Amino acid sequence: MPGPHGLVIIDKPAGITSHDAVRRLRKVAKTRRVGHAGTLDPMATGVLILGLGRATRLLGHLALTNKDYTATIRLGQSTVTDDAEGDIMEERDATAVTDEAIEREIAKLSGEILQVPTQISAIKVDGKRSYARVRAGEEVELKARPVTVSRFDVINTDRSQPGVVDLEVEVSCSTGTYVRALARDLGEALGVGGHLTALRRTRVGPFSVESAVTLPEADSDQGVNAFLVSLDDAVTASFPLIEVDEATSDLVLHGIPLSQAAATAGGWTGTDQVCALMCQGRSLGLFQLRDDKLRSLVVFA
Repeated sequence: MPGPHGLVIIDKPAGITSHDAVRRLRKVAKTRRVGHAGTLDPMATGVLILGLGRATRLLGHLALTNKDYTATIRLGQSTVTDDAEGDIMEERDATAVTDEAIEREIAKLSGEILQVPTQISAIKVDGKRSYARVRAGEEVELKARPVTVSRFDVINTDRSQPGVVDLEVEVSCSTGTYVRALARDLGEALGVGGHLTALRRTRVGPFSVESAVTLPEADSDQGVNAFLVSLDDAVTASFPLIEVDEATSDLVLHGIPLSQAAATAGGWTGTDQVCALMCQGRSLGLFQLRDDKLRSLVVFA
């Protein structure tokens, strides 16, 4: 299939949506087949994974991986959107909130928790996005979801502003976790309200902000290939690998499931939800164990 196939890991700037980034990359790569894994709000910066060509079929699986963030939480103010882009609904003096109380409530928001997503989210309620219903003036009630917050650490506490306390935090969490909701819930637990004033995603799975690039401009002389992580390299970095020979490769590409014995011989440990099959450095697709056989989720060839 002609055209570029792979990932572009960008450091998204503030002020643009994830889809704005997709639109710009379409112009650079001269293809409509571009998507993104995991949305970043316009206010947020940091790692955004864009996929081109066949690599767009990876995006749904890459979006399910764990993520790292740095963020600033302001205690003492609640907003409509749980972040700085929304109007302030209520202000309560947070200066008396102690570091010990903050640490105690953060501990309750760590580990495996149930989290009610922020209302300004893309979650669908009766077929319509939650944010669209809220902006239309509707009352929206979202159900709590299980998420995992494996790290929620305060790096710095700033008490220099009157009435508020600003916390610089680092968060590692599972997919589906809203850092805005952590800010909201921490503020409510402390009785003063809270919202997010800054958010930066520093890692998505194996891809960190240190290896991310600036979003290329449409008139860039370098073109997209200068920034492209090849499909094979992206698969190798992101999933457990099973090496198969050409005969097995041919069977797999014709839709025949791989036996558990053949998968084990290729290096499969049986503990991974999604794995990738490789043949002589070429990625064949993503596979998952069902009914004692590895069956295809995505086939690239």
